[in-house]
Amino acid sequence: MEIKAKTGRIKIRTSALRAYTMVGSLVLIWLFFHWQTGSIFLTPRNLSNLMLQTSVTGIIAIGMLMVIVSGNIDLSVGSMLALAGGVGAICLTNLGYGLVPSLLIAIAVGLAIGFLQGFLTAYASIPAFIVTLGGLLAWRGAIKGISESETIPVTDASFKAIGQNYLAPELGWVLAAIAIGLVLYAAVRRSKVKKEYGLEEGRIGTELLKAFLPIAGIVGFILVMNAYAGIPVPVLIFLAVALVGLFITTNTTFGRYIYAIGGNAEAARLSGINNKAVVMMVFAILGAFTGIAALIYTARVASASPDAGSLLELDAIAACVIGGTSLMGGRGTVFGACLGALIMSSLDNGMSLLNLQDYVQELIKGSILVAAVGVDMVGAK
Repeated sequence: MEIKAKTGRIKIRTSALRAYTMVGSLVLIWLFFHWQTGSIFLTPRNLSNLMLQTSVTGIIAIGMLMVIVSGNIDLSVGSMLALAGGVGAICLTNLGYGLVPSLLIAIAVGLAIGFLQGFLTAYASIPAFIVTLGGLLAWRGAIKGISESETIPVTDASFKAIGQNYLAPELGWVLAAIAIGLVLYAAVRRSKVKKEYGLEEGRIGTELLKAFLPIAGIVGFILVMNAYAGIPVPVLIFLAVALVGLFITTNTTFGRYIYAIGGNAEAARLSGINNKAVVMMVFAILGAFTGIAALIYTARVASASPDAGSLLELDAIAACVIGGTSLMGGRGTVFGACLGALIMSSLDNGMSLLNLQDYVQELIKGSILVAAVGVDMVGAK
């Protein structure tokens, strides 16, 4: 959708305007915390820790985005994370299954839960709110029963590396070169497509100019991460999941089906889309992503606790909403969800550095979430 007010031939898309607003808000948040923390917040070390904090919430937010866009919700991801991480730790530490089987089992647990909840929502016609609210309680109870309410330590160095290691700076620059090459390729390809359709703005110079900002972001990101210890492995996994989510939502027929169902489920059904299968699949994707996040979370703290992931579902939902996802379905982007997760983590990180009490942090985050939904509802009218 485009804003009708134009200056000359300049067109401003509402999605782009929303993205610029979010980026501006993030910059202001960073500058405020940097000022209030005595120039600590924007140091390479803290930014590296911030990205680590963002990785778990961000991965889940990408899956949550697809569920919300389809017109549903999942309140169980925090408990699902605890169960998947706990099962993985038990398989590795107590049962001696080995690293790879334990990792696969943890992801399979999340995938299976996602399929089950998706099936109950889509085929049994039980509202997703009720299904996943039940899951929030059931999966938390399951991990408490399996672990006997005990924390399971993880000592395997290879497993802990998933959540604690960093890439060598040289390897980071190799990945940056690949990413920049892909950005330039995408710019050239967009220019060719626009020329094929006879669009005047399909000039290669214009597209390369648009590519400047993401390229600058890539270079800046690598410089900051390498200034501390390199790119954290969890952040690399987060970026990989984000690319997968971006591909699914923007380059596949399945992705278009998700938006169609969220926009108008009945019209989507009448056009031949299998709504039930698509809804079940988005829950399964969220389950698999939650399993991946569970491995990072467990590896990072080197243990699996029955209380892990408490209220994480609210952070993931808040990240999506702040990132521009409509709770009514049909609208949202992976970029917005990732940016929303970064904003939420920035608030957590900054308020922790300021030593604000827990209740103050919860009041601020809750207020921001309500404000974000309010702005979305006003904009939708």
